[in-house]
Amino acid sequence: MSKQAVLLLAHGTPETVEQIPEYLRNVTGGRPLPQEVIEEIQRRYALIGHSPLTEITLEQARLAAAELAASGNRVPVYAAMRNWHPYIADVVRQMRADGIEEAAVLCLAPQNSRTSTGLYRRAVESAGLRIDFTESWADHPLLIEAFAERLQPAWIKLSAEAGAPVPVLFTAHSVPVRTVEATDNQFADPYAEQAKRTAELVAKRVSEIPQWFFAFQSQGASGGPWLGPTVEQTLESIAASGAKTVLLQPIGFLCDHVEILYDVDIYFRDFARKLPLRLERPESLNASVSLAKAIADLARKGLERLAGI
Repeated sequence: MSKQAVLLLAHGTPETVEQIPEYLRNVTGGRPLPQEVIEEIQRRYALIGHSPLTEITLEQARLAAAELAASGNRVPVYAAMRNWHPYIADVVRQMRADGIEEAAVLCLAPQNSRTSTGLYRRAVESAGLRIDFTESWADHPLLIEAFAERLQPAWIKLSAEAGAPVPVLFTAHSVPVRTVEATDNQFADPYAEQAKRTAELVAKRVSEIPQWFFAFQSQGASGGPWLGPTVEQTLESIAASGAKTVLLQPIGFLCDHVEILYDVDIYFRDFARKLPLRLERPESLNASVSLAKAIADLARKGLERLAGI
């Protein structure tokens, strides 16, 4: 029987501000960015001090391995990054050196987009392993449970402080409109609908929420129009409705990194304060046991498909 493993894929993040220019070249595939864009991203990283994405992803891999072992699946779980160390090619090379012949591969971005999931898949497919690749898991019950477990206590606490039930704003990372539109040779990208579906299921799971909204965050500065509505537009609408407090939960991200620690905790909170609107968020999933169980469940099914079970 072939030696199996699990491979988790994430975006990657630099360790220092000085590494950001090289990191951004990886993100853009070598396309140069204006110096002012590079300096702005360096400023954001400097404000949060450090993005913990890599460390948290490695911890998520460890927790998933423990969940798999508890169910009798004692297989190694590797983690690799598309845009920074440990790079996908380097990790797959190590897997092959370890004797791994086939792997259940899971992208730690639950909603499927050609601009994210598709790129990860191509990177692994070119490495020579036999793989089972999970295309998307936006509606996995344990993923929904994990988000709900973070959302519900935060919503109860904030509503008590506000003296009334507060609205919830779910967000996912925006992508360029051109990358998700249908063309002559391919169907429309499922990303936007899957992101909204995740939000809908989490809202349904925390049924006491009276009102919720959805927006795309972290739009880029180039490449034409990006998916909206934006968080800023939505916060203005929420404030205009008379609300004084809002709870924002990103449902496209599985751990803390710059799009949460800067975009939400610094920029959106400051933007909301000027409306005026108090903005808070639940804890990110990070080391959530329910998330680890979701990853393990998906990995187990992938391994079974590889084994022909």
